[in-house]
Amino acid sequence: MGANIGDPPAQLAEALRRIDAEEHVHITKRSSVIITKAWGKTDQPDFANMAIEVETSLKPLELLDVLQAIELAMGRVRKEVWGPRLIDIDILAYDQIEMISPRLTLPHPYAHEREFVLNPLAEISPSVNQWLTRRVHSAN
Repeated sequence: MGANIGDPPAQLAEALRRIDAEEHVHITKRSSVIITKAWGKTDQPDFANMAIEVETSLKPLELLDVLQAIELAMGRVRKEVWGPRLIDIDILAYDQIEMISPRLTLPHPYAHEREFVLNPLAEISPSVNQWLTRRVHSAN
């Protein structure tokens, strides 16, 4: 999760509250919040980023629907790729499932390139972090 406009720490806290309030989603772990420079489009404020682990009975696309509904309810507007964000909630991995669909690619296709993803993820789930990294290296 990440945010870089408004009050990022408050928005991350609100996103956590909303995610955990969902009937079929329960947060089991959360990383600390790290501040990082923007990635991709660098002429914008720094980001507050963190990672969470959840237990859910939802399938990946159902979980994506829930997370995107939370983003929308919090005021997220998708205007530009890698642009400023009030809140951004991505699914990085889901039970080591590999899938490509028009709406969701698992694991996240750029996770292994982004320290702002890998560092919080390593804090809560070193095994998922290692799986993402190994998966990319074995494909090359």
